Amino acid sequence: MTDKNTKQTSDMNKQDPQQQADGMGRRKFIKNTGLVLGGVIGGSLFGGLITNNLKSDQTSTDTNVEDDGKDARIFFNRKEDFDVLKAAVERIYPEDDNGPGAIWLGVPYFIDRQLAGEFGQNGKDYMQGPFKEINNSERYQSRLNRGDMMLEGLRTMNQVSLKKHDKRFHEIEGDQQDEILKAFEDGKEKMRGASSKSFFQLLRQMTIEGAYADPLYGGNRDMMGWKMREFPGPRPAYINDIESEEFVKQEPISLKDYQP
Repeated sequence: MTDKNTKQTSDMNKQDPQQQADGMGRRKFIKNTGLVLGGVIGGSLFGGLITNNLKSDQTSTDTNVEDDGKDARIFFNRKEDFDVLKAAVERIYPEDDNGPGAIWLGVPYFIDRQLAGEFGQNGKDYMQGPFKEINNSERYQSRLNRGDMMLEGLRTMNQVSLKKHDKRFHEIEGDQQDEILKAFEDGKEKMRGASSKSFFQLLRQMTIEGAYADPLYGGNRDMMGWKMREFPGPRPAYINDIESEEFVKQEPISLKDYQP
């Protein structure tokens, strides 16, 4: 596979470590991507501010505390859905020699929190009829809200995996996962209520946001996404360094580092 996060899946799915010598490294991806870091990358980030203490209708019946004990699901009430999500985002943004992947960065929990809030419910969007058929797969076109679209897409991916490989999506090999993700990116798989292409675009968008958004929103653990880009974080001013003729490297700071 080649680099990740362009409009083609060959750019989406990065090679496994033993294959990296034949492909583009994450460092080049990091330099080439034009993401806006530190602030609001997309509308989803507003949801994270209100979901840390939010009790969703879909709160899990088990605690599911993982990793360092600070993360717990608040949107995904089925562990299998969350396992599929973790496997998918790790293929989109895998760990390699340059740094951690989506799982380590906390991307699955970032997505969980965003979907539990207003963003996942399309709280600011008009979602009622009449509906007009619009042939534009580059934009969000669905009667489903983002939370429902994510669940439907992940479960469809699991069904495709069971049909093709007799195993769940998170249990199959990486190249097999890539094949399924590619089919969704190309819109070749059928979903109820939305196109598989729209689902894939939402999944990829939220994966990148989770890797690079301010840690305040639940992803970008230890600001490692920023450190790989040498991004200093949302600083109020650069008055002491703006006239420097040499590159000034600064340790990143998060919004939560500022004291009121």
